[in-house]
Amino acid sequence: MKKTGILLLGVGLLAGGAAACGGGQGSESGRETKPTVVSGVRTEEVVESKIQDRYTASGTVRSKTSSDLSAKVMGVVTAVRVREGERVRAGQVLVEIENQDARALLGKAQAGLREAQAAAQEVEQNAQAAQAARRAAEAGRELAQATLRRYQGLHERKSVSDQEFDEVKARARVAEAELERANRMAQVIEARRTMVTAKIDQAHADVTVAEVAAGYARVAAPFAGVVTARHVEVGTLASPGAPLLTVEETGTYRLEVAIDELRIGQISRETPVRVQLDALGLGEMAGQVAEIVPATDPATRTYTVKITLPVEARIRSGMFGRAHFQMGERPSILIPTSAVLQKGQLTGVFVVGEGGRTQLRLVTLGEEREGRREVLSGLTPGERLVTESARIEREGVQVQ
Repeated sequence: MKKTGILLLGVGLLAGGAAACGGGQGSESGRETKPTVVSGVRTEEVVESKIQDRYTASGTVRSKTSSDLSAKVMGVVTAVRVREGERVRAGQVLVEIENQDARALLGKAQAGLREAQAAAQEVEQNAQAAQAARRAAEAGRELAQATLRRYQGLHERKSVSDQEFDEVKARARVAEAELERANRMAQVIEARRTMVTAKIDQAHADVTVAEVAAGYARVAAPFAGVVTARHVEVGTLASPGAPLLTVEETGTYRLEVAIDELRIGQISRETPVRVQLDALGLGEMAGQVAEIVPATDPATRTYTVKITLPVEARIRSGMFGRAHFQMGERPSILIPTSAVLQKGQLTGVFVVGEGGRTQLRLVTLGEEREGRREVLSGLTPGERLVTESARIEREGVQVQ
């Protein structure tokens, strides 16, 4: 009953306002006058038709790839080489941080590497000398063995004395011992070479670790994009994990919208989407559902749907956008925009009633579709609608 009273009050206000504009039509004696007649008024029958059911959700434009760059070491920022809105390339140094400890470790590691390389050169020279000594020992042993064989025959024939034969045998044993000593020395040097090689590998690893630590003092762009936020200035104390800059990849923007949980079952990656970004002034653009977050927000009971946007140089993160999803067909009433009468916050239309006289109806309108407005309530199929409300001043006007 309260809602009906408000509706009648609204109709009365619209009718009263229209009547005030056309006052003075009656006589002072209160006699009824003839109704105003307006000819050439266009009308049309209110019909119900099938239209595409569109569900509209609003959201915010975000980059597909966005990164908050932070320091891995603590130190004073010595240089910030970019500003907000500046484009950067992958690997470009953006921020430099003072890191004396890392530089000292790098110098120490490089010195250790040079020392190990020098030791390797010395070992290589010793190895070559040991090989030469072993070859000489092998030659001496062969000569001593050949001499011993000759003296063996001579001793059997009593051509040499026992003392001479013993001296030759002693020299053969000495030659054998010299060869064994040369072999052992070669083995020792080979073990030394293996140890020095390991020290060189360790020195290389130490240099790599030191270079990585020194590299932490230079923060580079992980990909090509644009700087969207700058959180530090020169002289700021950077600490691990604290953001320095925010970089986002351009050309891969998405519109993230919140979809009511009752509607999410009607949306998939094949659902047609029309996207509208008011800031661009380009009207609706074709979009594609790229991702549906499988978890609902318990506060709003909505799902987040990410829609891929077409490439447009003016698109930026944070823009407001709307996504229109096609949900099939539904019955609706569409009327010309020219039939709508707006009085303050009240919206109405004129219909042709009995005797061809106009009657005012308060209506609730939906979205506009190709020059026509959807009527959500207030009209019934079969009624005759005045399509030119501007020509009608008030209720009760007879139209032809």
